[in-house]
Amino acid sequence: MAKKDVPPRWDRKMQQRLARGEAAALGELYDRFASLVHGLAHRVLGDERAADGITREVFIHVWEHPDSYDPRQGPLRTWVATLTHRLAVQRLRATETAALAREGSGATEELEHRVRRASVAARADYIVQSMPVPLRSALERAYFQRRDYRQTAADLGITEDEARRRLRLGLQLLSTAHDTEAPGAPPGYGGAV
Repeated sequence: MAKKDVPPRWDRKMQQRLARGEAAALGELYDRFASLVHGLAHRVLGDERAADGITREVFIHVWEHPDSYDPRQGPLRTWVATLTHRLAVQRLRATETAALAREGSGATEELEHRVRRASVAARADYIVQSMPVPLRSALERAYFQRRDYRQTAADLGITEDEARRRLRLGLQLLSTAHDTEAPGAPPGYGGAV
């Protein structure tokens, strides 16, 4: 295996600990990724209780099937996010299909539109959360605090050119949320929802 193909050490060790059945490893994994899992599930489902259920399902799946994660395929964070997305979309489809059946309307196009919209929103959240802190800090100042690049540069103690570069790169990454194969998004986050 080439040096660049070596998965992060923490990911490999965590997978090994989970495979051995170490409850402490599950607790550590939960502490590290529970907010990511819950946030993505809530973004897709728009329901706190349903997001809680998906969060439980994800960590149960990780506990019962630790060998389904292959560290050579990517980071553990990405695998957990992809699993969350898949389970949340399945739940959304099931609940929306049941609602459409009760209403007697067969508007599957509306269902798929909702699923796509929820998937794009979840991808955008994942991209922002996965973004390096310097890029995320610049975007947060520009978007939430309505700061321009000059103000962002002053706030962060960087040059104006660096602020523009960070904002441009952050926005480029965020724009991939609509792409079918978005770089930086978990595998499977693209067209296969």
